[in-house]
Amino acid sequence: MKPTEKVAIVTGASQGIGAGIVRQLLAKGYRVVACSRKIATTGQPNLVEVAGDISQPEIASLVIQTAKERFGRVDTLINNAGAFLPKSFTEYTESEFTTLLQVNLGGFFHVSQRAIAEMLRRESGHVVNITSSLLAEQPLKGLPAALTAITKGGVNAVTRSLAIEYADKGIRVNAVAPGAIRTPMHASDTHTFLATLHPMGRIGEVQEIVDAVLYLEDAAFVTGEILHVDGGANAGRW
Repeated sequence: MKPTEKVAIVTGASQGIGAGIVRQLLAKGYRVVACSRKIATTGQPNLVEVAGDISQPEIASLVIQTAKERFGRVDTLINNAGAFLPKSFTEYTESEFTTLLQVNLGGFFHVSQRAIAEMLRRESGHVVNITSSLLAEQPLKGLPAALTAITKGGVNAVTRSLAIEYADKGIRVNAVAPGAIRTPMHASDTHTFLATLHPMGRIGEVQEIVDAVLYLEDAAFVTGEILHVDGGANAGRW
């Protein structure tokens, strides 16, 4: 299959990392289905936008169906949709618990299950999960976010589990675990503090996460990998 024939689904695609991934995939000749709660229609021939909450099963089904109807297949799924809520553990509410599970785990589960079912029919496919390095694997005293750690850590674990489950069926499953990245999620007045959380002394850029996703997309012998793009934070304390 030529790269120009591949069809990718990107969730959380309206801004930041998701929007960057969409742009780069289109530039490489992919046909893309982009999903987000709020997304502007651009009219590009190789891009279809689906507005909706990917944590809802019916939206996940719509995204997969859209890819099949418009482009005939699903080759790659980029699970980028997610929520981050820093707070002391005892201060989380039941509503916040439910929301984080729905977005970070439900948003992964529903669309991944449906996408992998399509990939199995072709015996080929790739799933990339955008998780977290600082919160899921390198907890920070000054940045409590236990519910984010529960959900993103769960996605890290299931990345390896699915990689093993489907390795002999032509489907790869990988993850990118970013540090703090310069996106609309982080207000500009927090960037100086966030830079101190990385040994390299700066925050990351969207393109650096996009580059990691594209590497995994092309790395045919890599599966079950959690690729840390975090300025060295995952290496240990400093």
